[in-house]
This record gives sequence, C-alpha cells and structure tokens, in this order.
Amino acid sequence: MTEHDAHPTPKREPTPTAPPTAPPTVPPTVPPTVPPTAPPTVPPTVPPTVPPTVPPTVPPTAAPRQGAGPAGPQHPADAPSAANTAGHEDGAQVSTDVTPPGIPEAAIPELVIISGMSGAGRSTAAKCLEDLGWFVVDNLPPALIPTMVELGARSQGNVARIAVVVDVRGRRFFDNLRESLADLEAKGVTRRIVFLESSDDALVRRFESVRRPHPLQGDGRIVDGIAAERELLRELRGDADLVIDTSSLNVHELRAKMDAQFAGDSEPELRATVMSFGFKYGLPVDADLVVDMRFLPNPHWVPELRPFTGLNEEVSAYVLNQPGAKEFLDRYAELLQLVAAGYRREGKRYVTIAVGCTGGKHRSVAMSEKLAARLVAEGVETVVVHRDMGRE
Repeated sequence: MTEHDAHPTPKREPTPTAPPTAPPTVPPTVPPTVPPTAPPTVPPTVPPTVPPTVPPTVPPTAAPRQGAGPAGPQHPADAPSAANTAGHEDGAQVSTDVTPPGIPEAAIPELVIISGMSGAGRSTAAKCLEDLGWFVVDNLPPALIPTMVELGARSQGNVARIAVVVDVRGRRFFDNLRESLADLEAKGVTRRIVFLESSDDALVRRFESVRRPHPLQGDGRIVDGIAAERELLRELRGDADLVIDTSSLNVHELRAKMDAQFAGDSEPELRATVMSFGFKYGLPVDADLVVDMRFLPNPHWVPELRPFTGLNEEVSAYVLNQPGAKEFLDRYAELLQLVAAGYRREGKRYVTIAVGCTGGKHRSVAMSEKLAARLVAEGVETVVVHRDMGRE
C-alpha cells in the first residue's frame, strides 16, 4: 500500500514528528474547549484548513441568553432549552435558566379594564380615572393589552396606573380578551375589571336622546343591538371585579362611585387656574368664576407706579393696603374653600378663576398672585396666568 493510500482524507505531506498512531481526523487547532480525550501530541504546525470534528451544534463561543439584550429571547419559546444549556464538558459558560424574562415586580403597573354596555357610562368612568392620574387608553384591542402593560413597566415609574376601555367596537378582537388576561396572569400582573351595567329601558332612552344607533343593532332596532351586546358580554360580566349599575345614576353620581373605588384615602385633586385680565379687552371665555377689582384705587394714576405691574412689590403693597383689599382677600379665599369642596363632590376637577381690573396690569395682577398663594397653602394645585399684562 502506498503512502497516499494510507492517508486518504487530508492531502498533505506527513509531519515527521507526528506519531504514527495518532488518528488522522483529530484537528490540531481545536479550541481549548475540546474534551480532554483528544490526543495532546498533535503538533501546532498542522495547517488550519483541517475540518474540525467538534459537532456544529455545540457553539464554543455561545454567550448566555438572558433576554436583556437585543438578541435575547423576548418570549418563552425563544429561551434556550435545558438540553442545549446543561451538561457540557467543554467549559462554555451557558446559562441553564429557562425562565422567561417577564416584568420586574416593582415595575408592574396597576391595570384596570373598563367595559360594559354601550351607553352605560364607560367614557365617564374613563375620564374619572384620567382625572385621578391614570393613563387611559380608549378602545384598545384586547390582544394589545399585554404590550401596553410591558411598555408601562419600561417607563421607569412614569406610567404606574393604566386603564383600558374595551367595548364591542373592537368585537373583531374581543375573542382575544381571555387569552390576554391569561397572559397577564402568567406574568404576575394583577388587574381589575370594571363592568358598567344599565337596564334596557335606560339604555334605550339614552340612545334616543342622542339620536345615535346602537353599535350592534345593524338594520334592526335599538333593543336588538342591546340584546346582542348583552349576550356578547355575559361571560365578561361574570368575571368582573366591580359591577356598577348606572340605570338611575347621573354623571356626577357615577364619578362619585369611581372616586370611592379608585381615589384611595386621598381626596380627589382640584386644579385651579387664576387668571388676571383687563375688562377693556373682554371677559375670558373659559372663566368659571369672575371677580372685579375695580372697587380699589387704580395705581395707574400714581405716576411713580404707572410704569410697573402688579408683580412689582411697591404696586402689590399699594393695592393690598387699600381699604377693603385684605378683607376681600380673606373672605374670598374662605368662599373658594366652600366652592372647592362642592366642585369635588360634583366631580369637577378644574376651575378657572378670573380676576379683572380695567387694563389687567396692576390691581388684577397683584390680587391674582395673592389669591393663588392662598389656594396653594390650602393644597390646591394652582397655575397663575396674566392674560393682558404687557398689552399696553
């Protein structure tokens, strides 16, 4: 037999120093992760073109797949199996954790799903939660609810409470709701379902009053659409954590019920805007309360004060030292406390107080600043706007 016949696989000149008994198929350039049974006497001068015998399914440089980087698994199906990550003898540092990444417990936002009969007050309930600081999404397809929760978890606490309105307008996606709820439960997300209910008579009156068809009535009557919707939502109503019957409730009473459930121990916030203005430029169209400062002497007729505004200390002191100015400020601040309590009871969260004088430069500006300071001291979130200051 010739020398060529003795070594048929690699076409190369034999190395004189290689032991004759060494298996010709052992690669000399196998990385250090090759099992220790490989012959150690293969010289390092063998050409690197010899094909390695390490199975291609064992990547020697495989990095741990934690799911944190862009290439990491985003779903349990993408995670490496235990068969591929355990039992290697080559020293490769491969993770054996097959748990899906999930959402950090501390970052999971609070979730409320609002649903119920059309015309029963879903929009009012959603607006109430929005006023309480919730992030509200209307008519979100149920299949996207887990995605919304994950986005909220990545917001670093900026979106801590999410409310999602689900209704029959998304009936093509409604069958996915139960699957989405199961997905949320698997990820450790706690959720509450609020179901708005109402009698057929009340719903018919409401649709007739706004002259709009029911979303599911088609070519039939309103009662046909109500019956179809009630049947579609029957199972969801049974799973609801809170059912509110709005048949005999007005808008303010519904808001009060939502406040009682979601406002917690703290009273719902009232946000106030105190706006100074000049009567000669017209009344603010968005004013809820209007007060007139023209009963006080006008600093405009004081030559040394005329160039300044009510933000100047000299002008403010001049206005507040006039007879009746401090008494007005004290009593009007007390009046606003009563009004604010009533606004909260009626579900009103925003109020604009317009304070006017002739030109909106001196008296109204000074009094607006003082009144806003009183409201802030009472715990009312307040913004001051000087509409007409600088128009002269």
